[in-house]
Amino acid sequence: MTTPTPAQDIALPALMRSARRTYGDAIRAALAEAGCDDIPKNGIFVLGAIARSGAPLARIIAHLGMSKQAAGQLVDTLVVRGYLEREVDAHDRRRLTVRLSERGSAAAAASRAAIERVDARLAQRVARDWIDHTRATLLALSELADEA
Repeated sequence: MTTPTPAQDIALPALMRSARRTYGDAIRAALAEAGCDDIPKNGIFVLGAIARSGAPLARIIAHLGMSKQAAGQLVDTLVVRGYLEREVDAHDRRRLTVRLSERGSAAAAASRAAIERVDARLAQRVARDWIDHTRATLLALSELADEA
């Protein structure tokens, strides 16, 4: 039997990877239960961002750090699988816009509910202030990436 390692001895990237897995497993299970187990990698991030903020697709894709070709393939897949709908922009007919379909909204809601369940379990173990500090730390790390 090994002695538990203090949290300070575990590299922050290792902790983030494990935490991401906790959320990822919960989200994948919720999506499967909702009949949405065919969402491609990074697809739920796109759907969730559209549902949460309505941000332009280009900004959402920029956060993923993908090439335009990979982003186009991801959007095409989400359209073909019924998660997104493409429409001609009412203000500029040369442009296309995307919006969540009913299925995309259901997938985003299932993902959000899974995240909230993990958050609730986390709040039973860790004080709210600590969770808020963790969010601030992760936001600062994200901003460092944006600066790079």
